[in-house]
Amino acid sequence: MTSKRLLRLLGAAVLGSLAGASAMAQDNGYYYGGLSVGKSQARIDDERIRAGLLGAGLGTTSLSLDERGTAFKIFGGYQFNRYFALEGGYFDLGRFGYTATTFPTGTLDGQIKLRGFNLDLVGTLPISERFSVIGRVGAQIAKASDSFNGTGAVHVLNRNPSKRETNYKVGLGLQYEVTPSFLIRGEAERYRVNDAIGNRGDVNVFSVTLVFPFGRTAAPAAQPAQVPYVAPAPIAEASPPVQVVPPPPRRRVSFSADSLFAFDAATLRPEGRDALDRFMKDLSGLRFDAVYIEGHTDRLGSAAYNQKLSMRRAETVRQYFIAQGRFEAAKLVATGKGETAPVTLPGDCRGSAPTPTLIACLQPDRRVVVEVSGATD
Repeated sequence: MTSKRLLRLLGAAVLGSLAGASAMAQDNGYYYGGLSVGKSQARIDDERIRAGLLGAGLGTTSLSLDERGTAFKIFGGYQFNRYFALEGGYFDLGRFGYTATTFPTGTLDGQIKLRGFNLDLVGTLPISERFSVIGRVGAQIAKASDSFNGTGAVHVLNRNPSKRETNYKVGLGLQYEVTPSFLIRGEAERYRVNDAIGNRGDVNVFSVTLVFPFGRTAAPAAQPAQVPYVAPAPIAEASPPVQVVPPPPRRRVSFSADSLFAFDAATLRPEGRDALDRFMKDLSGLRFDAVYIEGHTDRLGSAAYNQKLSMRRAETVRQYFIAQGRFEAAKLVATGKGETAPVTLPGDCRGSAPTPTLIACLQPDRRVVVEVSGATD
């Protein structure tokens, strides 16, 4: 693949990530920076070295290779949404070399240093609440600085050739979110490089990376909810017999999770607080025996993650009711149902990738249900 074609593909991928950002965002976009340190490994073409010496009338009696080095990278990037980021940085792949002993008697020492700049598209696939798989593809401009030194029968014509060329790079790794402002990555990357005398090869880097997001906050929902909540109505109300106090009527209200929270978040939005305030006002004049709050999610993501998210959302609503002083804390019960009780039927929403179409189709499954047992005063 040529460098120009790679850059075109990279640009198209970035535009695609921007187009889908509003539908798939977990967080608002944010900038980040970081530092990566690790071990690098190159493959030196010893057969070509022997052939080059032989072409100069020299036989090779021994050849020692130094194919390992220390690499580091300093970088910054922008996280468009939960799944895509654009990242650029400066890298140093380390120093590699060889020493050849020749006949007639002589030696040839060769070394190469590789440094440059890269621009990557980074994809993130969450596998739990804190762990994610990351993959990257990008372009890099590396400067190869060679140095050669000959003794005895070996005469070097150009001691310090250098060359700068654009090539591709790819990578794969794991990311762990320690806190929203501190992430750790373990990555394996491959850089395609050319040295200054026509050799082509790959340098593999295995590194540990520290990432520091700046000003990371929860994202707002893509669109405001059209209907904040469903008006409460009695589920069942039996006609009381004469001189018998009727049992408290049960009122069950289902709130769309998208009207209360941002996608994949558990912090109440202003519209969500307004909806809950209207709900409490509508119940004025009732005394309450119990209030049951159930959180539900769609099937996107792992079952364990969805269970935790549904519980966090139910607990957020419970805490809001307590803070407003309308309900007694002892009478509020919050539970998380995760993805176990969907509203949509099997086959209604096909697919498993979190596309905007699938997220919209599964919207009825994302909800918070409040059931009140009470009686009029």
